[in-house]
Amino acid sequence: MGALAAIPQLESRTDEQLQGESRHRVAAKAILGARAAERYDAKAARAYFNEALAGAHPQERPALRQMMKASLALAERRPDELKDAMEKLGQEAPSGRQMFMLRMMGLLVPPASAGIVARIRGIVLIVLLVIALLAIGTGIVQGVGLIFGGIGVGSSIFFGFLLVVVALGVLILFGRRRQGKAAAARAAGGPPPR
Repeated sequence: MGALAAIPQLESRTDEQLQGESRHRVAAKAILGARAAERYDAKAARAYFNEALAGAHPQERPALRQMMKASLALAERRPDELKDAMEKLGQEAPSGRQMFMLRMMGLLVPPASAGIVARIRGIVLIVLLVIALLAIGTGIVQGVGLIFGGIGVGSSIFFGFLLVVVALGVLILFGRRRQGKAAAARAAGGPPPR
């Protein structure tokens, strides 16, 4: 499909290079829109896709609109619409775990278009999550401390906090490594690692 066929060639370029692209402008704007959606910036994604739609040939517009629909569903954290749009594009729908994480993110960090009630709810849920993680870390430290004769409350809270920070750091490290392996597998054309 004309301009959209250039998307695979341009995917490895940086955002700055895509901004300056003049030959395949429609494909460049579509990629920029998709990248903005991955950063959950719905406003920028919509603007890039609208620019791409304005420059696209009429026969390319339906496919471009479907890409826009999928990207905006991701940016606005609407997992059900994202799944439908991905299936209509002929791509693999997000896994159940990815859908769950998108739903949780929609609750904790609602999109800019959400109302004030949703934003307040998100802040309250984040505070409760932090308190729950701190309580779990403190409980683990207290349990281990009892084996060695007990530990003070202040010390157990401090070490519980450190335990939670270390655990989250390890999870982030392994998550990034897994994302890197999946990206390398996609680039090589193989199946993503389990």
